[in-house]
Amino acid sequence: MLKEEIKRLAKQYAQEFIEVRHYLHANPELSYEEYETSKFIQSKLKEFGIPFEIKATTGVVGIIKGINADKKIIALRADIDALPITEENDIPYKSGKPGLMHACGHDVHTTCLLGAAKILNELKDKWEGTIKLIFQPGEEKNPGGASLMIKDGVLENPKPSAIFGLHVHPGLPTGKTSFREGKVMASADELYITVKGKGGHAASPHLCIDPILIASHLIIALQQVVSRNNNPYNPTVLSITSFQGGTTTNVIPNEIKLKGTFRAMDEEWRLKGHELIRRIATDLVESMGGEIDLHIDIGYPSVYNNEKLNSIARQQAEKYLGKDNVEETEKRMGAEDFGYYSQLIAGCFYRLGVMNKEKGITAGVHTPTFNIDENAIEIGIGMMAWLGSSVEF
Repeated sequence: MLKEEIKRLAKQYAQEFIEVRHYLHANPELSYEEYETSKFIQSKLKEFGIPFEIKATTGVVGIIKGINADKKIIALRADIDALPITEENDIPYKSGKPGLMHACGHDVHTTCLLGAAKILNELKDKWEGTIKLIFQPGEEKNPGGASLMIKDGVLENPKPSAIFGLHVHPGLPTGKTSFREGKVMASADELYITVKGKGGHAASPHLCIDPILIASHLIIALQQVVSRNNNPYNPTVLSITSFQGGTTTNVIPNEIKLKGTFRAMDEEWRLKGHELIRRIATDLVESMGGEIDLHIDIGYPSVYNNEKLNSIARQQAEKYLGKDNVEETEKRMGAEDFGYYSQLIAGCFYRLGVMNKEKGITAGVHTPTFNIDENAIEIGIGMMAWLGSSVEF
């Protein structure tokens, strides 16, 4: 039985891929600079006897053909980049590069896909269809490695009908996974605003056009984009996160720089929100005598999980792990460039539990103490292999 064979191999290879994860964790590389990581992935695919090609410079795409290879084409995706964070964990495989760390679990994602690839290749005479293995760069940085991989043809020749991606979940106990259909994660656009006025002596404000005052009003005014224009049942966030300008107590500066983020789960509303931000900001600043430079850096689209695919995948996960170990993923206003894939083909972005309170493994992603319970590796490689081989879509 395929499921039992996958479980057996996942258990057999668990330690091997824990060691793979240790290597990746100790050797992190930033977005679009994953040259050694890419070479390592290539070496593993060669070792497994899996053909591959390079895309978007550091991306790697492998192909495994089972029996009746044209029956279905399923893509499995992992991201490979790390973050500019200094690791604070005291572990033997601690990051060997100061200021760089796999703090978001991409080392785990890559490990799980490599493990699934080895299992699927060994069992390719026991499942039908074709599996496309996507190891993509640059998930952590605009424009998102997924967009570059798509431009380089990753969803063509052959074109998958569905794509799976996993993400570690530090709030979910090891042994569990979680799924959610429909809206799962938000889009993420960056706001860069410069408010220009006329500086001068703080004791003579009547001779100035105070950009601090204008920018302060602007921050308040922008809150109406969400509070008075968005349907309250439609999750969205607008946050100004940086206010920079001025150097001393008695000088009104010439300009103030603001930075922020705008996030949404509805693509139509997202574009309307952009228009509102531009209109409200421009009208307010100019009405107060200032000038404005406003740039919205368009980021990742929202992640939307295809309802039918996720229903099938969840059922298969329950068969693999048991119903009690499959939960509902909460909505998140965080972003993921998996959204580029899920806007084009049916997507399923699911979570892998990595928390173990007894071991003190509870830190969140993007923190210097993030780590995982490595018992999750066996589950991660097995689940990905099972979904890729068992789901028909």
